Amino acid sequence: MIAFVSGPVAALSPDTAVVEVGGVGMSVQCTPGTLAALRLGEPARLATSLVVREDSLTLYGFADDDERQVFELLQTASGVGPRLAQAMLAVHSPDALRLAVATDDEKALTAVPGIGKKGAQRLLLELKDRLGAPVGGGTVPAPAAAAPASWRDQLHAALVGLGYQPRQADEAVAAVAPEAEAEGGTPNVSALLRSALKTLNRAR
Repeated sequence: MIAFVSGPVAALSPDTAVVEVGGVGMSVQCTPGTLAALRLGEPARLATSLVVREDSLTLYGFADDDERQVFELLQTASGVGPRLAQAMLAVHSPDALRLAVATDDEKALTAVPGIGKKGAQRLLLELKDRLGAPVGGGTVPAPAAAAPASWRDQLHAALVGLGYQPRQADEAVAAVAPEAEAEGGTPNVSALLRSALKTLNRAR
């Protein structure tokens, strides 16, 4: 198992980072929140989980070990594969997911694209004794460094990547623009993504 990768960031896309490890470029699938903390050419360390399939090897990257652990625990629930687990972490931090499961917060889970009401109810039952109690630590990466693209471009690409139509993504970006402008400096793309998803969920 590849527990982590460490090295300079060689490339960034809306859902992938390429980290150079010993002269080899490792392609790592990441959430928008994790990508927002990375900068081209700067050193990075990502906790990773390798998903092996008959026709592919996919490396998923996380801001820390806690996020990786939750990613792997989510997949122990029926119907949850790596992509859905990553989508859940794109919308909620590990502690927010623990809190949602601990408090039977069905709405928090249905805010994730691909999870309906029945799916949320099943997940709440299956994950009840697996995720544990919220630990209270901040696990969402803080975007102290400038994002490789504007927050609007990153947010739009993240929403499209989660399955929304470009027009829906445009409307959601416009809806959270006042929040981004109020922050000043470099907006927290991860927080904006959560706000945008809540807006889209209400519009259903």
